[in-house]
Amino acid sequence: MDFGFLQLAAEAASELPPGRVFGIDEVTLIQIIANIINVAVLAAILAFLLYKPVRNILNKRTNKIQGQLIQAEEELEKATELRRSYEQKMDEIEREREEILTEARKVAADSSRRMLAEAKKEADVIKERAAANVEMEWERAENDMRTAIIDVSAVMAEKFVSLAINKETHDRLFNETISDLEGMTWRD
Repeated sequence: MDFGFLQLAAEAASELPPGRVFGIDEVTLIQIIANIINVAVLAAILAFLLYKPVRNILNKRTNKIQGQLIQAEEELEKATELRRSYEQKMDEIEREREEILTEARKVAADSSRRMLAEAKKEADVIKERAAANVEMEWERAENDMRTAIIDVSAVMAEKFVSLAINKETHDRLFNETISDLEGMTWRD
């Protein structure tokens, strides 16, 4: 270790004039004490004069901040209540929407069933009409075929008879048929 520092400090203390502390004379020490007293008195006066106004300003500011906090809490409560109200309204609207959709689905299903029933009835009526038309056409075709067959048969019979029967046979058959018809009684 180096004790040179202690030796330097001892030499510097021996060089100080007698009666001085830290190299400060009495006048400088008195001035320092007077300045300290002046600062203390000034601080006391300023504290006495400014303490209440500054305290009032700080109290006012504290009260204002507390009022703003209270107001913010009230507004938060109002906003929370308003949010709850909106959520309830949205829930009600959602329920109403579901009810309306359910009712609309029921109405659509009923309407669909009715339309299907009506369409089925109309289809049945159309089938019946078509069947009746087919039956009538069938009967008409049969009648037309009978008439055509009768006409063809008559033409063929006439040609056959005309070839096979001569004038005398024809007159005799005609007279027999007339006499048979005269002997018949007609019913009314």
